[in-house]
Amino acid sequence: MPTKVTVNPGLITINDGSSFLVTASDSSIDDNLAQGFFVHDTRLISYYEISLNRYRLFLLASSNINHHSALYQFTNPQFPTVNGTLPSGCLLVSIRRDIVEGMHEDIDITNYHSEPVELQLMLAIRSDFADIFEVRAKNIVTRGETATTWKDGILSTEYRNGSFVRGIVTEPVCSSSQARYANGRLMFNVVIHPGKRWHTCINFTALANGDVLKPQQTCAVSHSTEATKVSDDFLTHATKLESSNAEIREFYQQALVDMAALRIKVEDNGHQFWMPAAGIPWFMAVFGRDSIVASLQTMAVYHDFACGTLVRLAQLQATKLGDWHDAQPGKMLHELRRDELTKLHQLPYSPYYGTIDTTILWIVTLAEAYSWNANLSMLNECRSPLEKALQWIDKYGDFDSDGFVEYLTRSSQGLRNQGWKDSGESMVYPDGKLVEPPIALCEVQGYVYDAWLRAALIYEVWGEKEQAKKLRQKAQDLYQRFNDRFWMEEEGFYCLGLDNNKQQVKSIASNPGQLLWSGIVPQERAKKVVDRLFQTDMWCGWGVRTLSAKNQAYNPISYQRGSVWPHDNSIIASGLKRYGYHDEANRIAEGIFAAASYFQAGRMPELFAGIERQDNNFPVPYPDANIPQAWAAGSIFLLIRSILGLEADAPQKKLKVQPYLPECLPDLKLTSLAVGDTKVSLRFWREGEQTRWEVTHQDGELQVCA
Repeated sequence: MPTKVTVNPGLITINDGSSFLVTASDSSIDDNLAQGFFVHDTRLISYYEISLNRYRLFLLASSNINHHSALYQFTNPQFPTVNGTLPSGCLLVSIRRDIVEGMHEDIDITNYHSEPVELQLMLAIRSDFADIFEVRAKNIVTRGETATTWKDGILSTEYRNGSFVRGIVTEPVCSSSQARYANGRLMFNVVIHPGKRWHTCINFTALANGDVLKPQQTCAVSHSTEATKVSDDFLTHATKLESSNAEIREFYQQALVDMAALRIKVEDNGHQFWMPAAGIPWFMAVFGRDSIVASLQTMAVYHDFACGTLVRLAQLQATKLGDWHDAQPGKMLHELRRDELTKLHQLPYSPYYGTIDTTILWIVTLAEAYSWNANLSMLNECRSPLEKALQWIDKYGDFDSDGFVEYLTRSSQGLRNQGWKDSGESMVYPDGKLVEPPIALCEVQGYVYDAWLRAALIYEVWGEKEQAKKLRQKAQDLYQRFNDRFWMEEEGFYCLGLDNNKQQVKSIASNPGQLLWSGIVPQERAKKVVDRLFQTDMWCGWGVRTLSAKNQAYNPISYQRGSVWPHDNSIIASGLKRYGYHDEANRIAEGIFAAASYFQAGRMPELFAGIERQDNNFPVPYPDANIPQAWAAGSIFLLIRSILGLEADAPQKKLKVQPYLPECLPDLKLTSLAVGDTKVSLRFWREGEQTRWEVTHQDGELQVCA
């Protein structure tokens, strides 16, 4: 059993939708750290401390119970009471917290001392109503006015800054003794006889500009919420995986649980959908690129996610030009927020459109979703957004008409880099110097090529063969143009992109690996690309690094200049499979699975360090990586799909399989795999170097073929 590596050790995070709680392992909240209870992108509880007679408790254990509940167990230190000194270890103190829109807390104290215990329980609770962006940056500016009232046993704190209103209502209920409030603390006079238990519940109701988010009264009993029911529905209907490799089976199950925790509700014309948010804790919001990529990764597991993502992004598709938001007609958003700085127009996230690839990948996802669900109604409802997205590529994506899509922010608060590597320092030349936008990224051109070909298929479904022909011709022209301009013959690899002078950025990075997924690489060049990806400066053993170790800016523990991103590797593996490089695709899968075996619960973090894998080391987490994170969890699904070579054609009632199991995965069974209205179960197993397969169950009409 390998050593277990904890990502962000010492923290416990739970959520329900976009309401989430981040605490220290001892249940406390420190307002000087990135902790607290957050609702609608605002920190409603910024400080929390529990004490007995002003003495801090001794932590025994704490953990998540599930994605929306956590349990903390304590005992007492030795401390004086009115009846004499209480020895240590006489009391068991339990705190359970449940996030169900608001937050519910149960506090239980059991007396195992031989005598009655009389003490005072104190809860110090404060609220700074800080903006989520400032909390994360640890750069909080005080604004507005805060008022607190204690009336009829209810503590109410409200914050106002112009039209921006937030509040938190703290109400002790079901208490064994009455609560008082003074000096910034809730206080309970507690008397517990030997072997008896003292209890209180506390309801924290969140207020946000007229929205009232009440917790569910649970008193530590099992409960079911709308979010829980939808999560259970997802887990019931998602494709299941069984294998004699228990670790990989558990990675897959954990990824399902994580994806269930990351759902955001989408409503459209009386219908309810769900889409994945980007990650917990800081990205529980509509996040264009992340939601799209996670939906693509999850297509063979639960293709309904794609419907929710497509609908929500179409609802928010830009209709006019706006430099502040980097908005252009037809463009899909990058991020939607409800925080104070955004409401007061100091940040542009209402929504913000500074992403170069979401619009293009939306088209890819629409076509891929149709290939899995055969939902013509979905396709027809998305016709107008599709046409606008295609127009955006031509008019605004390629804004200088050089034949390539590039990015450049026009917002004073916009993102400098707008590909998936969107950190300000991610785009570098081989000497480590920053590349100035506008930049035409290599993988974005691949996305456009793929999007035009897939859009052509959609127009053929609609019977518009002439439009399909035009799109295919545009794709072919781009194919030739791209391979002429982006290929570096001396490196046998594609350049990272074209800079603001239309010159090649000759850095070796992971981005060209995604070109294989898009299919824009000629077959005769594919082997050179594959070989370059697996040279030691790019391949660290856990996965493909984001940037070559030979680059002057390389740093294996940086965000995007040498780290390993599981989602990036899953897309590269999918491309390797597309070009017939089964062993190499499996090599990436084995590396990512090996890394997962070290992380607690087999849960993939957003990224980890690109430090070389050796027999005597383990993957090193990146500080503050989001976990769970949608496209990190989704990487497990896409890697399994690549290993099995699953390609659906639901309109023709076909499923293609091209399985090639690695040694680490000698057998595998998928059940309840949905292709259109049909559910199918498949079994795969190795015989020597060969992989065999069979259909074990089928409910509906479907032709499964190699």
